[in-house]
Amino acid sequence: MVRIKICGVTTPEDARFAAEAGADAVGLNFYPQSPRYITPQQAAPLVRALPAFTSAVGVFVGMPMRQACAIAFQLGLRGVQSYDDHPPTEDTFPFAHVPAFRVKDREGLEAVRRFVDAAVAAGRPPSAVLIDSFVVGQMGGTGHRAPWQLLQQFDVGVPLILAGGLTPENVEEAVATVRPWGVDVASGVERAPGVKDPDKVTRFVQNVRRAAAAVRT
Repeated sequence: MVRIKICGVTTPEDARFAAEAGADAVGLNFYPQSPRYITPQQAAPLVRALPAFTSAVGVFVGMPMRQACAIAFQLGLRGVQSYDDHPPTEDTFPFAHVPAFRVKDREGLEAVRRFVDAAVAAGRPPSAVLIDSFVVGQMGGTGHRAPWQLLQQFDVGVPLILAGGLTPENVEEAVATVRPWGVDVASGVERAPGVKDPDKVTRFVQNVRRAAAAVRT
């Protein structure tokens, strides 16, 4: 099974539709410079709209982990996704920590490996790592692909979530190439930044499920 996260959701209607379409999680973006930014107050109705067993994950950039976990506690989130150069000094439990990395070459993958090794040594391994594309000055949602070929056989001992430029049209190839534990999409299923397209969301989920089934056979 390949898990699916629909990221950058900004309305309760889009959150519920993503869940009903088969997404395992939705991402709530708390980065003020993102076009998909929402406040914790705006996020509460989105979390309330989710059916049972669909997780909400907060996306944080440059925020102290203690503060991110406080927001996660306030809203009842399942996990926190962060863009950090070093593992957090605090234990994020009970929230799953998913550090995100913008990767363009093998050096970037080695940075991921060093991060995970340091976190494991500190007794706080991440729940997964998210690999995104590298675009100068932008933190995700760019529509640019991550380096799929470099990610073949890449294993740092924790699940890998693939992001960066995924769409309903290319996600089957991405799953077949990278064999990720999960996939994360934002701009690839939108009509406009923060506005999800129901048809694209539905096709994305269907194509991931079809690709995952093909990989297993």
